Amino acid sequence: MHPTLVAVAHGSRDPRALHTAGALLERVRELRPRLDVRLGHIELNRPLLGDTLGAATGEAVLVPLLLGRGHHVKRDLPAAAARATHLRTLVAAPLGPHPLLVEALYERLVESGWGSARDGRPAVVLAAAGSRDPDSAADTRRTAALLSERLGGVPVVPAYASAAAPTVPEAVRELAARGHHRPAVASYFACPGRFAAQCAAAAPGPAAAPLGAHPALARLVLRRYDEALAARQLPRRELATA
Repeated sequence: MHPTLVAVAHGSRDPRALHTAGALLERVRELRPRLDVRLGHIELNRPLLGDTLGAATGEAVLVPLLLGRGHHVKRDLPAAAARATHLRTLVAAPLGPHPLLVEALYERLVESGWGSARDGRPAVVLAAAGSRDPDSAADTRRTAALLSERLGGVPVVPAYASAAAPTVPEAVRELAARGHHRPAVASYFACPGRFAAQCAAAAPGPAAAPLGAHPALARLVLRRYDEALAARQLPRRELATA
């Protein structure tokens, strides 16, 4: 049997978030039908991660549906795995940064109407949740740089809903001072929620939907699962150079 894939979502009071996470995992199951795929939440929604791990047996790989390195990835997930003493557990890398995420961001922008003649001098604000962890901010900046490349050099400014600067309104003002008066907002959120809605409301131009159940995201979930298993099997000296 393959290890269980436990996708770990943050959780949200927005009822659309649970539906979106479920739709994403249905795509994952379609791509790999024989794999046991389960959902666990860090907070706010059931099933909670501890309950999901408690019901699993054998071996499990925790794949965070989170977009960068932060407290949840570095602390909460390893702690939850350590508490599940009946399981052999691995914790995969967060989803971002990665080219598959950039492709999903690009397509969500196009769906929102980005690129029309009305945009004038196009620019994009990459709206993320935010974290006090500098690694999380570095991951978001890297994604912004990759998205700028995908858009042919269009300026992409990272901004945050909480815990970090600039905010989305501040980034919009910064771009306006540079002559970009209708920047789009790319939603760097896996699921709908309060932060995603707050960031979209600040957009003077198109506001893209969250990444949601985009096919590229489903492929990336499986990529992170496979990478975690492959890293476990590498000799230590190979891991040092991988």
